[in-house]
Amino acid sequence: MRKAKVYGYARISTPKQVIGRQIDNIKSKYPEAVIIEEAYTGTTLDRPKWAKLEKSLKAGDTVVFDEVSRMSRNAEEGFEVYKDLYSRGVNLVFLKEGMLNTEVFKQTEQIALTGNEIADVYIEATNKVLMILAENQIKAAFETAQHEVDFLHKRTSEGVRRAQAAGKQVGRKTGANITTKKSIAVKAKIREYSAEFNGTLKDVDVIKLVGVTRNTYYKYKAELRLEDLEAQGVELQLPESEG
Repeated sequence: MRKAKVYGYARISTPKQVIGRQIDNIKSKYPEAVIIEEAYTGTTLDRPKWAKLEKSLKAGDTVVFDEVSRMSRNAEEGFEVYKDLYSRGVNLVFLKEGMLNTEVFKQTEQIALTGNEIADVYIEATNKVLMILAENQIKAAFETAQHEVDFLHKRTSEGVRRAQAAGKQVGRKTGANITTKKSIAVKAKIREYSAEFNGTLKDVDVIKLVGVTRNTYYKYKAELRLEDLEAQGVELQLPESEG
């Protein structure tokens, strides 16, 4: 008999973004999970690795997501996938939205029929209402995830327009940042160890660890934030470091 499998699905919008935090979150709760990583730009479910995983899933398998937006940012499409996998007996886990886990959804599903014709009419109606409420809750979560993405894009675009209106340079000037093997290595360590990214250390401790000056450290941190913004399609001018 086939043994049920546990998968962790982690997705980023572009290859520039850091996927490690999603993987760490999944592994901390499900260390046995087989991680499927995907970098994809867009809001549909047309992703090669996800499509392959979805097709291979069997009853009893579990898929773990860091959050519901990793499965879909579209409420209607997302819920259709949710219902399909649920009907196939696949368990879905959303670490940041535990109320959407299929185990919770199952609890709203069926009140046992009694065999009494009149009573069962009311029970069936109640079951239908519970399913509708659960469906609305799941769709609302997908919609909230989409609104958060749209809001972030809107605020970023507004920031760019304000900067342009004030006569500020938007986008990096040619040659503004010089990339070296050392800077790449240092930035990788900052991403790994700084609490602002994927680590747990304070700035003062990371500065000692990577062996650069305070000004250089904060310049690199600013450039890392810029890289994350660029991954969302926005480029902003970085102020030059002092000293």
